Amino acid sequence: MKLKRIEHNLTVCKVSEISNIDIHSDFYFIAKTDEELSLVCKTEETPQNTVERDDGWRGFRIQGILDFSLIGILSKLSGILAEHKIGIFAVSTYNTDYILVKEDNYEKALSILASEGYTVV
Repeated sequence: MKLKRIEHNLTVCKVSEISNIDIHSDFYFIAKTDEELSLVCKTEETPQNTVERDDGWRGFRIQGILDFSLIGILSKLSGILAEHKIGIFAVSTYNTDYILVKEDNYEKALSILASEGYTVV
């Protein structure tokens, strides 16, 4: 299975309203529930008026389109990283899954996954 590096420095944050988000950016995730409005975005594109923010994230995605019948892909990746004490922030889209780790663990995480048979591109 191939894992593709995301070259951006990322920020995970909460915002008070959707109008604060640059929806014309080429990379972001928005999640809205009855309790919060969350955003993952390029660090340099983080809105000024965030409610809370956590900088210093890097990410990779599972390359290709994953069929919904596939089971345990994210679980296996997160389990391998958990065994090495690397926490994750996962985001899923219709096509695939994205895994974010803190920047100081990024290269270590990719190296560990490569040693477990994943191809990092």
